[in-house]
Amino acid sequence: MGFRHISNKKISSERKGYTVLRLNFDPDYQRLLKTLRGGEADRVPLLELIVDPEIKSAFLGRPLASAADDIEFWHRAGYDCATVYPETPALWYNQKKTQDAVTADSDAASGFRTWASEGKGLIQDWSDLEKYPLCSIQQVNFSYFDQARRLLPSGMALVGAWGDIFTYTWEAMGFEQFSFALFERQNFVAHIFRLLGELSVQIVDALLSYDVVKAFWFSDDLAHKTGLLVSRDVFRKYLFPWLKEMGDRCRKAGRPFLFHSDGALWDVMDDLLDCGVCALQPIEPLAMDIREVKRRYGHKLCLVGNVDIDLLCRGTEGEIRGQVRRLLREVAPGGGYCLGSANTVANYIPLDNYRAMIDEAQRFGKYPIQA
Repeated sequence: MGFRHISNKKISSERKGYTVLRLNFDPDYQRLLKTLRGGEADRVPLLELIVDPEIKSAFLGRPLASAADDIEFWHRAGYDCATVYPETPALWYNQKKTQDAVTADSDAASGFRTWASEGKGLIQDWSDLEKYPLCSIQQVNFSYFDQARRLLPSGMALVGAWGDIFTYTWEAMGFEQFSFALFERQNFVAHIFRLLGELSVQIVDALLSYDVVKAFWFSDDLAHKTGLLVSRDVFRKYLFPWLKEMGDRCRKAGRPFLFHSDGALWDVMDDLLDCGVCALQPIEPLAMDIREVKRRYGHKLCLVGNVDIDLLCRGTEGEIRGQVRRLLREVAPGGGYCLGSANTVANYIPLDNYRAMIDEAQRFGKYPIQA
């Protein structure tokens, strides 16, 4: 399927006093790469780890049915790169589905939510690992990446993504059982980390083998809004050696290594840098002041995100535009900043609010910033 040309003209309808401009700048992955490496390109790139499929479908005005549809979304929304995960069979963690009401304000929301096991998960002992083996690299589906070369518009590329190691470990066991096992069954915990770490490194190798993949993004939530979920020593023992292995592979391949984690990461910032991380997302507003992060680490890290999720869900378009302009004015100068949400674009975010965020970035993201 081809890509329709979007001219630089106004959409005819106006909402709440704001005219949405579809500026649709030509994609240029070099713009993103320069920014991820701390530079200042011609404009501030848009970048997201995940945009939920319901949002993509609503944006396109039709169901999302193929890799071509997905790439068209990223292109039309103004991104230089599409962020893509390979498909894997269901992993260990015990998912509990609920149909609790999500929000009445978002037409895109599906009404379903998934909750991780906090008490006791699927994997409790060695026999469970035999009954429920982790998938192999041969079971990972990279077909999107195989198709991308012929589907991507000129100047556009992919960011290959994968996760998690720490999160999948505790979700497999349940956080309570995982916490006990850190003291009582360390060999068992180490084995699960090793299984997930080895698979992750194999996936990184596979993603970096594609020319269209220009950067690698690893996600693994390590913290809540006031601190780490477990001791820093746990991460140093079980997780960071795998992150460094992935970082070393990205460095050898000449690809930026991005990392996602919610929460307050101050206690592990230097560890992440030692692992080769060059860009951090999403800089959760209630956990870390992005201006302070830039002051302390902006010479070493590209910062990504920080548009508040609660604001995107419940704020007005004017409030969202105001926050975007403040970020452009206060964080973007000097480079090393990509604009995006302070987590992911979830399906309960109203489409008009998402449009307001990306539209304001397109209006005022050109250097020198005059937001």
